[in-house]
Amino acid sequence: MKRSTLRLGIALATLLFAAGALAAAAKIPVLKVATLDGGTFDLTAHRGKWVIVNFWATWCSPCIKEMPDISRFVASRDDVSAIGLAFGDEEIPDIVAFLAKHPVKYPIANVPIAEPPKDFGAPKGLPTTYLIAPDGSIAKKFTGPVTTADLEKAIAAGASKKT
Repeated sequence: MKRSTLRLGIALATLLFAAGALAAAAKIPVLKVATLDGGTFDLTAHRGKWVIVNFWATWCSPCIKEMPDISRFVASRDDVSAIGLAFGDEEIPDIVAFLAKHPVKYPIANVPIAEPPKDFGAPKGLPTTYLIAPDGSIAKKFTGPVTTADLEKAIAAGASKKT
């Protein structure tokens, strides 16, 4: 095989790989979960808003600390919604009891460790928070506690990219 043909083949393979990686990065995640209040949270129903997807656990101190901030942030803005994903092997009555002591203003879903949402996967640590842009794409991923200032900054950065 000629070197030029081999180089062309390698270049084409690299280009196809890069295109696939870009397509995966631009992918719009799907999330449809049953919430503890008997409803359903479907990420597609929240298009046009920023959405906070927050993985947490009842035993996670940083998660417990950030939950009131996320709750206040969501309650203070009409353009933001959230879903809390209780990630672990706890029984639903235990999660409900926890939420009675630590109420939030957004729905919560139980996500067993063995069944993480396909398009998000299992978080590498808790808390893990995804900020979904109004177009449905992932605008930012936070590993570790997130603050109101973090969310405001990420939304401002994301909004400036869209204009």
